Amino acid sequence: MKLFAKILACVLLVSACGGKTETPQYGTYTNPVLGGDYPDPSILRDGEDYYLTHSSFDYNPGLIVWHSTDLVNWEPISYALSTYLGSVWAPDFAKVDGQYRIYFTVHGRGNWVVTADSPYGPWSEPKDLHVGGIDPCIAVAEDGTKWLFLSGGMRKKLTADGLDTVEGTDEHVYDGWIFPSDWVTEGLCLEGPKLKKVGDWWYYLSAEGGTAGPPTSHMVTVARSKSLDGPWENSPYNPLIHTWNATDRWWSRGHGSLIDTPDGRWYCIYHAYENGFTGLGRQTLLEPVQFDSEGWPRSVVSDVAAPIAAPLPLHPTDRKAHLGEFRVGLDWKYYKDFDPSRASIKDGVLTLKSTGTCPADSAPLMFVAGDHAYEFEAEIERTPGAVAGLVIYYDNRFYVGQGINDRGTLRFRRDKGGVRSKLPDVEHIWLRIRNDNQVITGYYSLDGKEWVKEEWGMEISGFNHNTFHDFQSMLPGLMAAGDGEVKFSNFKYRVLD
Repeated sequence: MKLFAKILACVLLVSACGGKTETPQYGTYTNPVLGGDYPDPSILRDGEDYYLTHSSFDYNPGLIVWHSTDLVNWEPISYALSTYLGSVWAPDFAKVDGQYRIYFTVHGRGNWVVTADSPYGPWSEPKDLHVGGIDPCIAVAEDGTKWLFLSGGMRKKLTADGLDTVEGTDEHVYDGWIFPSDWVTEGLCLEGPKLKKVGDWWYYLSAEGGTAGPPTSHMVTVARSKSLDGPWENSPYNPLIHTWNATDRWWSRGHGSLIDTPDGRWYCIYHAYENGFTGLGRQTLLEPVQFDSEGWPRSVVSDVAAPIAAPLPLHPTDRKAHLGEFRVGLDWKYYKDFDPSRASIKDGVLTLKSTGTCPADSAPLMFVAGDHAYEFEAEIERTPGAVAGLVIYYDNRFYVGQGINDRGTLRFRRDKGGVRSKLPDVEHIWLRIRNDNQVITGYYSLDGKEWVKEEWGMEISGFNHNTFHDFQSMLPGLMAAGDGEVKFSNFKYRVLD
């Protein structure tokens, strides 16, 4: 039996002599594996378990940790950052000296780290590493020396415990891969280093070309060396991942990491924008790669939008099934401000204390929706003086939604809200927002059965990073402003045909 297992494993492994990878028949999956705004994925395999985190930017709690056993279906299990430090970029998930760590950038404040004994937490308070640059990645040399690689081909030595940097050890070690000058990109933008030891080689993956801008900007490039000290040799087959045509479904494919299965097959996990739906943010994609006879990873899928053979036995999950439980930090997150005392949940009812005056300054509670067409609704009870509402939110400057105050129903658009109907002074109402392929309409009901469509509508396809900056996305959410508090219950989310 052991001999058979060894023979089977050899069949499944990528051959170092150029043989083909035989993928077991576990069904198929279709990208994205995490639909919606889950950019800059960083992944860790720990035995047969996979853990992933991603940039959280201005959403808080941040650095959600995900778990999977099949690389396709993911469940949130913890969040590593409850303190709002600023916009959180490009984390690196690692296990170092038996400890789980996430290294990450805070825009304008350098690089930080959080630690935990388990991916399920609890996670430590963030620690400042006292180094600038962006997109940190830890790599541990054969002699135990720890290095933090950063954008721009830089690295800096870490202390023996990997929890601080050593002064005076800044080095420029890599120039990147220079792509043809006629390619249409944002620029070189040598970012997102991800280092992986495979056999005798260290592989240095970079995000080049810029993450947004033209649809053919972003890419994953590869270099390798026998040592973390270099020199780094660029792959003759660069880029490993790239959007070649603006008509493709997935734009700006890049910022990738290599990950293997227990039986030795390899995949690249990365992010991309969806053509026509950039307001959903950068979504997480997965595709198989093979190492050729020369030891270079090569893409083996011609169309990442088509069904792909699953890497492992699939365990489907419904990530939106728990939305009505209002799990703050796992499914729901605030815009910037995270005050645990604001929200209380009991028997499926969320009580949200009011703050601010409108969506712009009320720190809405939001979730990620990766669908093209959907609607969401809630039964709402508010105290006098409170402003309650549903929103689809980019940031505190740009949003759309509807609400209710002491004077009637409101339309939210940017930082403005005006009375749109002459309802009586109601404190109990049902609200609904429909997003039908980026066309937004609002509804209300006084009994939860008969719905009235509001007169207004809005098209939001232009709400994205290329127009507004800051790498946000359009997230559905709930808001409570003014005085008092708002109760949300019977929350429902439905995907539209």
